[in-house]
Amino acid sequence: MKKLILCGALAAFALGTQAASAAEFYIVRDATTKKCTIVDSKPTTTTTTVVGDGVFKTRVEAESAVKTTKVCTEQ
Repeated sequence: MKKLILCGALAAFALGTQAASAAEFYIVRDATTKKCTIVDSKPTTTTTTVVGDGVFKTRVEAESAVKTTKVCTEQ
């Protein structure tokens, strides 16, 4: 019984770790304000547009990309 509980706990941990590492970040630009923001889910509205290289694995990568993305630095 202990072995079964241990295996279940390890499986749950592995799935939780995999889900946490599967985070996606997007740089989106609002059509009206022309400002770029970083979001953690793909936008479903038509008022924002995904810019840059698309999907980033970490927020840090997305933040770095915002600084070099032309439409985000023009004002």
